[in-house]
Amino acid sequence: MAQATGRASLALSPTEAESLRALAASRTAAVREVQRAKILLGYHAGENFSALSRTLQVSRRIVYKHVDRALAAGVDVALRDRPHGSAPTITPEAKAWVLALACTKPKEHGQTAELWTLSALAKHIGGTAKAAGHPSAAHMVKSTVHAILRDAPLRPHKIKYYLERRVPEFERKMKEVLIVYRELAELEQPPPPSGTPRNVTVSVDEKPGVQAPATTSDGLPPVPGVHPAVGRDYEYKRLGTASILAGLDLQDGHVTARVERRHRSVEFVRLLQDLDAYYPSAHTIRLLLDNHSAHNSKETMAYLAKRPNRFVYVHTPNHGSWLNLVETLFGKMARTILRGIRVKTWQELQARILQGIAEINAAPVVHRWSNFTALDPTA
Repeated sequence: MAQATGRASLALSPTEAESLRALAASRTAAVREVQRAKILLGYHAGENFSALSRTLQVSRRIVYKHVDRALAAGVDVALRDRPHGSAPTITPEAKAWVLALACTKPKEHGQTAELWTLSALAKHIGGTAKAAGHPSAAHMVKSTVHAILRDAPLRPHKIKYYLERRVPEFERKMKEVLIVYRELAELEQPPPPSGTPRNVTVSVDEKPGVQAPATTSDGLPPVPGVHPAVGRDYEYKRLGTASILAGLDLQDGHVTARVERRHRSVEFVRLLQDLDAYYPSAHTIRLLLDNHSAHNSKETMAYLAKRPNRFVYVHTPNHGSWLNLVETLFGKMARTILRGIRVKTWQELQARILQGIAEINAAPVVHRWSNFTALDPTA
């Protein structure tokens, strides 16, 4: 119906009318959109502007505005807000310059920091934009810098670590280790009697930096209904660290280990002596180990020279510690023996670790490598 103001009637398709009724009854849509839907529905039904203003408790100017927008450009335009703010003033070239700048380091521009912060980057942009030929970026603030980096996306204030492969023979050495594991998997189990001369394979490594912490007060045991967990004072004393040197027999699961304050050549030679004493003299001991300096030092080589044909080295590649199965033993120890440990002396830590090793040897578990995909040329 035409209105007294001379405006045309608002024609609505059945779909538009249904959509406006649903929006007008909505409890979750934005209030302004619900209000505009009621204005358009009322005008379409023939209500005059004064009645709509009183019913919806809005000014006549608001009613005029949205009715006129609906008549001019349609219902969808009348329901939406017009774009606010001024047109962007930062040129695409300036944004590209900001992104290029974010890919550099602050120290390259005479600053101390290694990484940008948003504030530091915004400040540097403000001080250098005009000289760089980008005056539109001269007053850029931190939030604008954040928006430009977010849209790129670029995060120069974050670090994501990766491992660069610097070992040209990594795959060859990895295959040598995997061949050892496959040979062990194909051996007859259990191994022949200990008196039979044979090759034994021992996975060797060190776990340094094991903390020896001591509490300053006695802990509290769990008490039902009071505190379900073990209670422990936050304060503790450091009694130093220990290094666990271990050899894991990959055929029967036996562990030969030492707990030392350090892991130099002298400590590693002691582990070799322990292995030499444990296995019958007729056996050849194949050691699977990394390239730690103690494993190849002058002192170690001098000891090995006194025991010719007794030890054979198979080195894991650099950055390939995950190939050494003894790491699974250290992981098990971290979850059991060492988890939450507190001691009164460093010697107590040493004794308890060795006791844990004895418990492992009382019920040894054979560690196996199961993934030989790298050895399959068709994989």
